Amino acid sequence: MNTNADAKILPVATFVTTDVKNGIATIKLNRPDVRNAINDEMRAELIAAFEWADKSREVRGVILTGEGKGFCSGGDIGGMRGRLEAPAGEVAFNGWLRQKQTHKGISVIRNMTKPVIAAVNGAAFGLGLDMALACDFIIAASGAKLSMSFIKRGLVSDGGGMYFLPRRVGLVKAKELILTGRVVEAEEALQIGMVDRISSAEELLNDAQAWAEELCQGAPAAIALTKAILDQSMESTADEIFTLGREAQAICYTTSEHRASVEDFLNKTR
Repeated sequence: MNTNADAKILPVATFVTTDVKNGIATIKLNRPDVRNAINDEMRAELIAAFEWADKSREVRGVILTGEGKGFCSGGDIGGMRGRLEAPAGEVAFNGWLRQKQTHKGISVIRNMTKPVIAAVNGAAFGLGLDMALACDFIIAASGAKLSMSFIKRGLVSDGGGMYFLPRRVGLVKAKELILTGRVVEAEEALQIGMVDRISSAEELLNDAQAWAEELCQGAPAAIALTKAILDQSMESTADEIFTLGREAQAICYTTSEHRASVEDFLNKTR
């Protein structure tokens, strides 16, 4: 990974690079020769990078993007070929093990205690789109293309897309996009809520950086607890959210950021 002030604690990686600027970690998929297709090594490095960013006190937010012309073209075809060549009696169990790692990678993104923005710089297909949808926000370059392409390989969306996409675009539209696997241009993606913002290719990372810095100005504890509760809100009752809110607020009352804010306010009004 790239060097910076925290280089001594960054995990060593080949297929994922990490840089930190103004408290925002940019995690970049780095297999541009295959449009950042995900293999087992990249998946392990991606998990390590997100786990590091979540623990680092210097990191307040994360941008996920891709090196080169693509965000992520999905799962590596080489891995699919190896699956076809495996003995028939091992296919299901090998697939189950692989799925566990896939879901760990998606979960580590979704469960980040800090805001995560996907900066989609090019094609986001299949598992690549699932990863983007697992982020809190998506900003896409104007030329980006997105596709739930699993159906074209005789597969289902295995990286959380069947959970995340309906929450963005509605159930009927999600069914249409998943069952056809059609390519969605950036402008349409913005119109239907599949992405949140569009930028030029040249300004994409700068705009993502500025947005991340804006989102991360609040107290870290309040941000983390808010994210955790909101991510459960669509499957919870109002009373369950009230309970979670009470517990979270009790924690916030004890934080140094809250105490400093109250003291600062009182001192200015005396």
